[in-house]
Amino acid sequence: MTVLDGARERWVRTGGVELCVAELGDPRRPTVVLVHGYPDSKEVWSEVAARLAGSFHVVLYDVRGHGRSTAPSPLRGGFTLEKLTDDFLAVADAVSPDRPVHLVGHDWGSVQSWEFVTVKRTEGRIASFTSMSGPSLDHFGHWINKRLRRPTPRRVGQLLGQGAKSWYVYLLHTPVLPELAWRGPLGKRWPGILERVEKVPGGDYPTASLPSDAAHGAWLYRDNVRPRLRRPREDAYAHAPVQLVTPLGDAFLSERLYDGLELWVPHLTRRTLPAKHWVPRTRPDRLADWITEFVTVTEDGRPGTAANGKHADRFGGQLVLVTGAGNGIGRATAFAFAEAGARVVAVDRDAEAAARTAELSRLIGAPDAWAETVDVSDEQAMEKLAARVAAEYGIVDVLVNNAGIGLSGSFFDTTPEDWKKVLDVNLWGVIHGCRLFGRQMAERGQGGHIVNTASAAAFQPSRALPAYGTSKAAVLMLSECLRAELADQGIGVTAICPGLVNTNITSTAHFVGMDAEEEKRRQRRTARLYGARNYPPEKVADAVLEAVVHNRAVVPVTPEARGAHLMSRFAPRVLRRLARVNPPL
Repeated sequence: MTVLDGARERWVRTGGVELCVAELGDPRRPTVVLVHGYPDSKEVWSEVAARLAGSFHVVLYDVRGHGRSTAPSPLRGGFTLEKLTDDFLAVADAVSPDRPVHLVGHDWGSVQSWEFVTVKRTEGRIASFTSMSGPSLDHFGHWINKRLRRPTPRRVGQLLGQGAKSWYVYLLHTPVLPELAWRGPLGKRWPGILERVEKVPGGDYPTASLPSDAAHGAWLYRDNVRPRLRRPREDAYAHAPVQLVTPLGDAFLSERLYDGLELWVPHLTRRTLPAKHWVPRTRPDRLADWITEFVTVTEDGRPGTAANGKHADRFGGQLVLVTGAGNGIGRATAFAFAEAGARVVAVDRDAEAAARTAELSRLIGAPDAWAETVDVSDEQAMEKLAARVAAEYGIVDVLVNNAGIGLSGSFFDTTPEDWKKVLDVNLWGVIHGCRLFGRQMAERGQGGHIVNTASAAAFQPSRALPAYGTSKAAVLMLSECLRAELADQGIGVTAICPGLVNTNITSTAHFVGMDAEEEKRRQRRTARLYGARNYPPEKVADAVLEAVVHNRAVVPVTPEARGAHLMSRFAPRVLRRLARVNPPL
């Protein structure tokens, strides 16, 4: 039984074929039409459709010759973009005769949808278009011609790179061979290939019609690719706002293929996703959120305003939880994600500070932000927090374990109580966050990212920081181990290692082995030292976002941290000598 078994079904006749159309949700709401790619049927959208059905009238149809739709006769010439446009208009007229529809396409569903959104006869029937993993053949043709007419080393490299990624297109143009392969061994092995290579979850997808779908679908390429690439249309301008979702790990399409797309699309919103080609199956939550957001702003008459900020294409609408968000690096990180369009959960043991961070995050650009009060060292409190966040806000996409405390003094002056306190917050707080929120990410199966704030002290020994350095070194190693374990599940893990950053951790750090008056004096001198260095926490926040975007493992922040990191690898003896120096505090 599939998610689509509860859908309302109808048949639409057009151009000598019958199209199987499925509908979910309330027909009085805006209509979202999902168009599948090759070699899929409409069931590739089942997970996304189920998530959209609560807000929209969702329509899926099997492209001619696929799934339960009939195939044209003869096959040759039966899959041209002109006939596919006829099919789309017939479906749109049947399911939404009085209102334009919001179009979503993947792979060849996106290729043909580019035709729909750029030809004159569909103008006024499409309210918005979300494209993923499928370019316009006209735009692609112009992209190729531009690089052939004005070759440079970079452009030639782009052509060769995309040419290599398009190996399957050449094979699909060969006669008979693709049909034999799909109706034979390839059709049987395809589900396993998707699970192994693309990490597509097993289950009731793909459907039993796959061999015939793939055999028929070869004519999509034969009928359209060469004619359009040779003679691309000059008037292929989009007449509706477009949201482009680019999976960064797509094995078949280069990200560079969409360079210059703004020339053809007046209202363009770009998104990038750390995923492979089959994102409707591997990232249904993220796609449903982005489609919902884009359709909503378009219905409100605000095309192109879905998100703001430098990384809006990556973090728009994502849920980001930051611990220690009441001040310093945590607050700056929450603000940076908010500016990038993320939804923010600001966690701190200071309720007032957390609430202030959440309030300011909304003003900066977060679609929504919430404050949560918790002591990260309290296991039961963290378990309750994880359950509450999942139930009320959703599964976290990015977790930033930032909460930490400072502790300075000699090893023999550090009491067991001091050790317990620093390890409970700096290490166990990270462990609790990774275990609880990381498990939720893993069980969802749609990737994510964990950022753990370590320190330059993790790889720079110091006679003054035995307990603090030990806690941060443990965070660094935990991050490295967790990164290896979660890599196969699409979850990245980063250890951020700041050096001297101007935050209030210095004024609240505990100095052991001295009376209260001397401790206050040390705190003031340390705060002045860090203040004179004046490295702002906002730069650390920028490094956090860049680390998530590029999935970096270990990120030293500040010149002294980068220097110490290099020395720990290439000149450890020098670093050990420096560790003997007693800091002038």
